[in-house]
Amino acid sequence: MNLAALIFWQAGGAAGLGGFLIPLGLMFGIMYFLVILPQQRQRKKVQEMLAAVKNGDKVITTAGIYGTINGMDGDTVILKIADNVKIRVARAAIAQVEASDDAK
Repeated sequence: MNLAALIFWQAGGAAGLGGFLIPLGLMFGIMYFLVILPQQRQRKKVQEMLAAVKNGDKVITTAGIYGTINGMDGDTVILKIADNVKIRVARAAIAQVEASDDAK
């Protein structure tokens, strides 16, 4: 029996519990920084973008529809997608706001 196995065997349950909780805590910490934190940042960024949309903004919906915001009513947005063609979509369906010509 090697020395490490002998020390672990003599320490009993206390070392086994600490040997289990420390790696578990490290795995949770790594998952938090690699998965949960970036998702929270992305969600906050999307919410800020949706709150900042205004009439005249050119947007793309999650379904891939390009349009110009023609009006807003609470959680819905009226998009003008062609001449005399307007549709009502959920504000949450806006995937991105296109950069204006001034910003290019």
